[in-house]
Amino acid sequence: MHIKQMPVTERPQEKLVYGGASGLSNSELLALIIRTGTNDKSAIRLADEVISYANANIGDLGMAEVRELTEIDGIGEAKACSIVAAMELSKRLISDRQGAFRERVRDSRQVAELLMEEMMYEKRELFMTINLDSKLRIQSKSVISIGNVDSAPVHPREVFAPAIRRGASAVVVAHNHPSGDPTPSAQDIDVTKRLIAASEIIGIKLLDHVIIGNGVFTSMKSEGWFPEQ
Repeated sequence: MHIKQMPVTERPQEKLVYGGASGLSNSELLALIIRTGTNDKSAIRLADEVISYANANIGDLGMAEVRELTEIDGIGEAKACSIVAAMELSKRLISDRQGAFRERVRDSRQVAELLMEEMMYEKRELFMTINLDSKLRIQSKSVISIGNVDSAPVHPREVFAPAIRRGASAVVVAHNHPSGDPTPSAQDIDVTKRLIAASEIIGIKLLDHVIIGNGVFTSMKSEGWFPEQ
């Protein structure tokens, strides 16, 4: 009987094919995303430099933007876009897995703790929804809007569309303030009022609007912006 042996190789693609992704280093995985090197640098060498740019913390790389990565010698716009896209896909996979735990939402602090690590270091304002079933268990999280440093424009139909598709019974909305200060702005108050009105028409309960700051948060419900139940 002929047994196919794994070839001895240093090429990340061949290591992945024969040994699986878990056997690759961060640099090798990133080299597969980058795909090609330059005339004087291999893909792995470029990957090492990208990780060094992120202070050797692969988690910090998830916050990098295209224009930042193109400052690295050998990383053009196409390679930078591939890296940013891969990091964003990873965030979304983690988000979906967290939703799959079907954790029951008890209060706004729990929501803030769930989102804090994901949102507090974002340089842009993200607006998200957490969709819940009839027992207030998490079904999913959805990124509704990505704005600039000051705002992430949202419309009620965009906020409630994922909840309607999933048959959710309730939602919690949340967004971050890149300044780190979770004090509600006039726009935050206006958006909250419009979402409360829309939720009453649609029949999907809006439980709270949580604003994430730098290690702190504000619950719009606790601040008195929701009608008494």
